Amino acid sequence: MLSRKSKHTLLKIISMFSVVRGYNIPVIALAQYLSAIFILAPEKRALDVLLDFNLFVIVIVSGLTIASGYIINNFYDSKKDLINRPNKSQLDRLVSQKTKLQVYFTVNFIVFLLAFLVSLRAVLFFSVYIFLIWFYSHKLKKIVVIGNLTASFLAVLPFFAILLYYKNLYPQIFAHATFLYLLILIREMIKDLENLKGDIANDYQTVPVLFGEAFSKKIITLLTISTVIPIYFLIEIFEVGYMDIYFYLSMIVLIFFLQKLWKSNSKPDYLKLHNILKFLVVSGVFCIVLINPSVLIHGKKIVETIVR
Repeated sequence: MLSRKSKHTLLKIISMFSVVRGYNIPVIALAQYLSAIFILAPEKRALDVLLDFNLFVIVIVSGLTIASGYIINNFYDSKKDLINRPNKSQLDRLVSQKTKLQVYFTVNFIVFLLAFLVSLRAVLFFSVYIFLIWFYSHKLKKIVVIGNLTASFLAVLPFFAILLYYKNLYPQIFAHATFLYLLILIREMIKDLENLKGDIANDYQTVPVLFGEAFSKKIITLLTISTVIPIYFLIEIFEVGYMDIYFYLSMIVLIFFLQKLWKSNSKPDYLKLHNILKFLVVSGVFCIVLINPSVLIHGKKIVETIVR
């Protein structure tokens, strides 16, 4: 049996795990490695990518930066979360605000030290990343549209760290990034509908707060239809191997998503829509393995020939 002190310590560890959303970070790390193997460095052996020390450090630093971002975001959103996520908020509050800030600065210091092992450019990149996350949590999050655009950009930024490391500019990469960005932006808009009560109470200037739920749904519909553009390029223009199956299925899921969207009018409904988008993003990570690396290398050679 655990002692009372041990139970309290265990609860605090669970609370901090909840604050940093520790369940998300391994998925992002996996996505970075799969992107490196199948998209960003397809000409290299998978084992060479996995044993690359600098890449390992970049993935670890990315995870720590994201964790610190969740901490500072939780710090600023504590009042709003009491309304929107009361159960999670009660768990998160087992760790004091002071402790959260101490962990936040400690994690960021570790990020700086580890980034130096890679290069000064890595230090600069992650310094800017940390600043942008703080600025978003402190200021931008409450600004209509800007908050959504920034949150979505920050979510895809870890993949740009890998892109800068390999310096490979396959045209497919930008189509993939656009599709991912749109999915995350739609998810952010859904979260605004989901968190409407807390946003109103804490003066967050979101689209549904200022213009109403119907207008917000129209914007989400437009963004969802816009995903057809990167999907078209990925399926018809660029070769992505068997991953085109994922994009075909994504279109079917997004059609169902839109039908569900216009029938939704409560927080549980919006939470289901949120989970649909989360499923698309996570399944997209695992479907990266369906890409044929030789196709990407061939595409790069074509682009290089055109440029010359």
